[in-house]
Amino acid sequence: MTPQDFPTPYYIVYEERLRRNLSLITDVERRAGVRIIMAFKANALWRTFPIIREYNRDFTASSLNELRLGAEELGGEAHVYCPVYTPQTLPEFLRYATHLTFNSLSQYEKHGRAVIEAGVSPGLRVNPQCSVIDTEIYNPALPGSRFGVTAEQLAQAGWPEGIEGLHFHALCESSSYDLEKVLAAFEEQFGAYLDRVKWVNMGGGHLMTREGYDTDHLVKLLTDFRARHPHLQVVLEPGSAWTWRTGDLITTVLDVVDNQGIRTAIIDASFACHMPDCLEMPYQPAITEAVTPAEGLPQYRLGGNSCLSGDYVGFWSFPRELREGDRLTLEDMNHYTTVKTTMFNGIQHPAILLARADGTTTLLRAYDYADYKSRMD
Repeated sequence: MTPQDFPTPYYIVYEERLRRNLSLITDVERRAGVRIIMAFKANALWRTFPIIREYNRDFTASSLNELRLGAEELGGEAHVYCPVYTPQTLPEFLRYATHLTFNSLSQYEKHGRAVIEAGVSPGLRVNPQCSVIDTEIYNPALPGSRFGVTAEQLAQAGWPEGIEGLHFHALCESSSYDLEKVLAAFEEQFGAYLDRVKWVNMGGGHLMTREGYDTDHLVKLLTDFRARHPHLQVVLEPGSAWTWRTGDLITTVLDVVDNQGIRTAIIDASFACHMPDCLEMPYQPAITEAVTPAEGLPQYRLGGNSCLSGDYVGFWSFPRELREGDRLTLEDMNHYTTVKTTMFNGIQHPAILLARADGTTTLLRAYDYADYKSRMD
């Protein structure tokens, strides 16, 4: 069966695009002399991991489920960060983790000894208080942030003995020049502690696979940092970069409604259920079949097939009037999409396909009523 023959809605991941990203990331890793590991929060399609394992097996997890999945399906170093660990969850984290970062000094005081005794490398998340992100919901460096220890707090409390690494994360789909600003703030505020640790984790948000990203500048930034601190192992843990522009969501127009001059094409998918970032961020995805707006072209917004009034995004222009049965390709619906979907309203969940490099297509997963029922009990 070709993708065109498969009933919509479905996500489709393209092996060639995925390998292109993996090759670029591996090249940056080699040139910069750092470790670049995959953040599960952006991508957990484990049936594609046999491809990823050819390039990388190390990962970062922020929950027990992510950690266990990474251990089972990737099997490399397991870096863990969670805002809070409990006496009930920590032993399970320590079963799989190789590195574990604490969000606060109080958390380290409570659990640090157990981590060290388990042979896991403990780290501390710090907050350089350098904001380079415009969208507040994704900005961990906002005033009052719950993430990380500030330089002032660390100076007042004193250095926590046993900490082996420092972790900072202040980027979101950002450039190397954003990293340059954050890294300067990090070194200025926490540079005095770098001789006491073995590793520095620069977090995620490094969108090095985006067109126009200056990878040469990133490599120089990282090699210069390593030259200043040659004893440190440097880790980056991007999420989006691994699967950026590697997959789409294919939908079908079910109806077109016109209300007070606004035409809405209702599709067999849902922004609320299947593309939540479009409403959360918000942003408007590209549609392959759409064209640049121009006078005289038909214009539509897209409405999801749920009962949520705000389940719509738009507008887009098309070269002709949309009709029932038209297929639309909503681009770049892999990273931070499949991991965020819901079954709100009982809307049928899209299937997931893999377009292989040899031209064949594999159905990775199809969903049915049993998935919805089992999730609701």
